[in-house]
Amino acid sequence: MTYRPSAYTEMLRCTLLGHLRSRMAVLLAVAFIPAWIMVARLCAPDRTLRFSLESAGTDVLAPANHVSQVVNALAAVTLVTGFSMFMETFKAGETDRRLVLAGYPKLRMLLAKVTAVALVTALIAVYTMAVLGSSLPVNQLGPLALAVFGAGLAYGGIGLLLGSLVRGELEGFFLVIMLSLVDTGLQNPVLNVADLTGLSALPLYGACQSALAAAFTSFTPWSYGLLSLAWSAATSALALLAFHVRTRPHCRIAPEVLAGTPHP
Repeated sequence: MTYRPSAYTEMLRCTLLGHLRSRMAVLLAVAFIPAWIMVARLCAPDRTLRFSLESAGTDVLAPANHVSQVVNALAAVTLVTGFSMFMETFKAGETDRRLVLAGYPKLRMLLAKVTAVALVTALIAVYTMAVLGSSLPVNQLGPLALAVFGAGLAYGGIGLLLGSLVRGELEGFFLVIMLSLVDTGLQNPVLNVADLTGLSALPLYGACQSALAAAFTSFTPWSYGLLSLAWSAATSALALLAFHVRTRPHCRIAPEVLAGTPHP
């Protein structure tokens, strides 16, 4: 079919337009990210905090106020990307199913959605770094930006997966919000006064370790950044499976009908 080579490009264009038309998602990205960083700046204590940073292999001394701003920035990014990807995927569900029935290739459609996740997350990461960089001194801007980008990718993939799985908006909102809040709360050294086991299994662990190391040390733990990519790849693969199941036709057409012969 002549449109197959451009199916990826067309789906990418439509997905990005869907994100731009979501006023709530745009409002969250523009207003919520700086507001959440400001909350940490105003409310967190100014005392010096000593915490163990596994990615750097040492204890780190940093103002609790600065640590909270970095973690809150990650929390804001995860909420915005997770919410945005869930909403776009959920609302496009019926349209996606019709496109598949019309002959659009499923894999190219999902690859376009994953590409949209990366593009939107990159834009949000740049904006977040502009806000965060103007609020506190950062040792390594580049690695911190990559950590923020990784956090957005991880939760963008989760939003993509939930959009293909859940049947109602409320369930999706609840899962994205609760997972992000619990994850960032447990990763925050200001709140996490005891070493807890199992933190490395959470989506934000790698990004948070990388972000704190980039913000307050001269060490760059590149391997921890790969954990966010692993989460994004795993959730995208599961989203492909859920997308395949969701877009299956509900009935089968008999072979003799396809061949043009009457059914006896």
